[in-house]
Amino acid sequence: MYNVPKVKLGIVAVSRDCFPAELSTERRKAVVKACAEKGVEIVQADTVVENEVDIPNALKELKDADANALVVYLGNFGPEGPETMLAQKFDGPVMFVAAAEESEGNLKGGRGDAYCGMLNASYNLALRKLNPYIPEYPVGDPQDVADMIGDFENIARILIGVSKLKIFSFGPRPFNFVACNAPIKPLYDLGVEIMENSELDLFEAYNNHKDDPRIPAVVKEMEEELKDGNGYPGILPKLAQYEITLLDWAEQNKGTSEYFVFANKCWPAFQTQFGFVPCYVNSRLAAKGIPVACETDIYGALSEYIITCATQLPATLLDINNSVPKDMFENNKELFNGYTLTDLFMGFHCGNTPSCMMKNHTMKYQLIMHRLLEPGKEPDISRGTLEGTIRPGDITFFRLQGTADCQLRSYVAEGEIIDVDPKSFGGIGVFAIKEMGRFYRHVLIAKRYPHHGGVAFKHMGKVLFATMKLLGVEDVAFNQPASILYKDENPFK
Repeated sequence: MYNVPKVKLGIVAVSRDCFPAELSTERRKAVVKACAEKGVEIVQADTVVENEVDIPNALKELKDADANALVVYLGNFGPEGPETMLAQKFDGPVMFVAAAEESEGNLKGGRGDAYCGMLNASYNLALRKLNPYIPEYPVGDPQDVADMIGDFENIARILIGVSKLKIFSFGPRPFNFVACNAPIKPLYDLGVEIMENSELDLFEAYNNHKDDPRIPAVVKEMEEELKDGNGYPGILPKLAQYEITLLDWAEQNKGTSEYFVFANKCWPAFQTQFGFVPCYVNSRLAAKGIPVACETDIYGALSEYIITCATQLPATLLDINNSVPKDMFENNKELFNGYTLTDLFMGFHCGNTPSCMMKNHTMKYQLIMHRLLEPGKEPDISRGTLEGTIRPGDITFFRLQGTADCQLRSYVAEGEIIDVDPKSFGGIGVFAIKEMGRFYRHVLIAKRYPHHGGVAFKHMGKVLFATMKLLGVEDVAFNQPASILYKDENPFK
């Protein structure tokens, strides 16, 4: 996917000098074979790190292979000093994992004690102030380890992407929508660059693209994507001009960063000056791996990008918008099997969800903007949304947020979109998350999260949770089961 890092995994086996190095070597080869069987590409360094002098050779092998993420594999107990020094000197995300013993018939000459070695490794990692990825249970046979490496590949992609990301924002938030406004200082703590701009900068750039010769080709792309859902073909040239403007801006201003996203003000002056709503363009760029967050939601854009790196699928940003009516719940009980009414809500936005993530889609006008800006008239400046029902299936709701006191906090909640007609407007779907009612009250409300949430179109909780911890986010909330009370939750309710 465009705008997402390519992870090149490398694996180095380590061996303590009182254990046979061949044990680590053979176990490493078995892990690489298991990775290949699971479709996980990984290059192995021939050097087995037993002492400090082995480190330069291993690093050179990794560099020659263009490896940008490292698996340190304890095929046996491992040398705690050199193995953690290797992690310290490697320029990229690092994972530590250990080999399980293979057979009860080989626990004398072939016992590796990597289970024990991970403990000493963890102590040395702390001494060096390193925070590598260590799986929940970091010991396994080759198949187990290959699965863990698969998770690490997704985590590494996020870490690399965030470290080389630039966020472009245009315009301050409207007075009555300050909920997503948050300090940018935590972005610097993450290594994310931020370039804030005026709406006038964007308007000038847009006008400078009038009659751009690339516009017809982009219009044709849009027509092919929309097909019979092209409800307002007359607005496409303006939308194409806007899309080209954003992409040119990024290429001209990303500087030393490699990846970029946008957080753009999109109402109400946008419609009167630009003459359209930008939702469809936002959806198209998100499909390319370039999220464009609505309403200048900087942390929403970052959350979408993290999701995109994790899944290698387009993400969307939705309002955690409205409750599901009781009659809709009663009329679709067979589809809501296993969920209560308060487990359900509707995720909505004006029309920014990529068409590939929609069950159906049509180019329409934004009803709320139309009521506000051109009531009783034929839609004109409110045209440009991509409306329809968001496709059913597994999802993960996720957000990384900067707080008013410049701290980072996050939430992760897995669920699904139910195949029920929302009977409403915009890009919308009926979402189900277990214990959503309690999560809504004791996480989203109690911790002052804004109304926007990022949506990953698959279950990705494990990877997102682990990545937040690696980024130093201490408060990572999730939808706790009924048996576990939230802090300050009323036990007598």
